[in-house]
Amino acid sequence: MTERKKKIAASPMRAKGKTKPGTHRPVLEREVLEKLSPCPGETAADCTLGYGGHARKIMERLGEDGLLFGFDIDSQELEKTKMRLSSVKCRFWGINRNFRFIKETLSEAEISGFDLILADLGVSSMQVDNPKRGISYKADGPLDMRMDTRLELTGEKILREYPEEKLSEIFDKYSDEPDHKQIASLIAGQRKAFPLTNVNELIDLILNAKGYSRNTWQKQNKKNPFGSSHPAARVFQALRIEVNDELGALSDLLKAAPDLLNPGGRIGIISFHQGEDRLVKQALRKGLDEGIYSSISKKAALPAPKEITQNPRSSSAKFRWAVRSK
Repeated sequence: MTERKKKIAASPMRAKGKTKPGTHRPVLEREVLEKLSPCPGETAADCTLGYGGHARKIMERLGEDGLLFGFDIDSQELEKTKMRLSSVKCRFWGINRNFRFIKETLSEAEISGFDLILADLGVSSMQVDNPKRGISYKADGPLDMRMDTRLELTGEKILREYPEEKLSEIFDKYSDEPDHKQIASLIAGQRKAFPLTNVNELIDLILNAKGYSRNTWQKQNKKNPFGSSHPAARVFQALRIEVNDELGALSDLLKAAPDLLNPGGRIGIISFHQGEDRLVKQALRKGLDEGIYSSISKKAALPAPKEITQNPRSSSAKFRWAVRSK
């Protein structure tokens, strides 16, 4: 192909399922409140503030004497959420940094520890539905994929610079993509003449690697052409995880948690894929065995069918929790 395709302007936010465009529906809300049990006057941390759905419910229970630290790497969404939460009678500190730096924040705030910590690892609907982010395969836009725009690494840069073997590794490791070798080979083979810069270009390459054309796939899946079984879903997940170092940040949080929690403090993590859940499960089990935690969830809490119907993105959510020994 001798001429570059014109970049397609990002289209407006698009809602999927029953979630309104530009909003975020908190998952497993009842289970989170039951197991983390926020009480008046306590100090809490919401590691992934987002739209503030979980934060609002927690703050309402913390009351006027309580304090919630809300972490969000998206400065624009953080300011919007601050406004949404301003009516809640609870002290709030919004922090524009990755939750992996929660230990530094604790020290800077000069508090002894947290009574509860929550991390909802799902990608916020506001960011998924924004084509300018390039996080989703459901609308065309630049292959950015950064949750924090201060980061240098982007999806486009990975596809342009990573060796073929490294591409294959992350597609396999972060999303169990069965055709990781074929997809990586195609990317490496064509990028000098035709580097991938937007969502639709990457989708077409993935479909080609799997023996589909765009029209063939859409005809075979008329009812749900953009469902979780879409051929591009796993590759987009793997790229997003790599760009944002999501598993590295989670690992840092889990290692720091015992030093962050007050005696009797609770931590809860909502994960959305096997790699995340495996890290959480192993860390909490290790903490229980070493006496750091007095109790942990025996099994992950899952969303009820009604919640999945109302919010399809919750279908893969798993909630695990632990209580710090006194």
